[in-house]
Amino acid sequence: MKPLPPLPTGDVHDFDFFLGEWTCHNRRLKKRLAGSDDWDAFASRARCRPHLGGVANVEEAEFERGFSGMALRLFDLQQRRWSIYWVDSRGGVLLPPVHGGFTGDLGIFYGEDTDEGRPVQVQFQWTRQGTDRARWEQAFSLDGETWETNWVMEFTRAIPPSSDS
Repeated sequence: MKPLPPLPTGDVHDFDFFLGEWTCHNRRLKKRLAGSDDWDAFASRARCRPHLGGVANVEEAEFERGFSGMALRLFDLQQRRWSIYWVDSRGGVLLPPVHGGFTGDLGIFYGEDTDEGRPVQVQFQWTRQGTDRARWEQAFSLDGETWETNWVMEFTRAIPPSSDS
C-alpha cells in the first residue's frame, strides 16, 4: 500500500464553525470497497461542544437507525494538527484516529484502519459551507491511490452554539 499523503496542519479554531446543534442527512454505502452504488439514506442529529479551552471538542450524534456515536477531536498545539477519534454504540470501541487540518473551508484528515479484516487508508473531508451548513465525507482506499467515498453527511444548523458551550 502506498504511504499516506503528507498530513495537513491547521488551527485550533478550525472546528469552531461546528459548535452547536445540527440536523443531518446521511448517505452510506451498503457495501464498501465492492464497486457498489447502493446507498442507505437516513437522518441524524448532532451536538458539538468545546472542551479544554478549545483544544478539544466532542460531537455526540443520534442516528435514526438506532445507534449513537461520539467524535473526539484533539488539537496538538505543537504539531498544529487535529486528531479525530470515533466510537459508536454498535461496538463501543475507539477507532484509530485520522489526522490533519483545514486550509480555508476545506479540511483533510488521513489515517489507517481495517474494514472487514482488510487494512484500509481512511480519509475524512470536511467542507465548511457558510455558517449554517457543512459536509463531511469518509473515503477508504486499499492501495493509497484509488479512493471510494462510502459515507456522506450533509449538516444543517439546528441551534447556534451558546456562549457557555
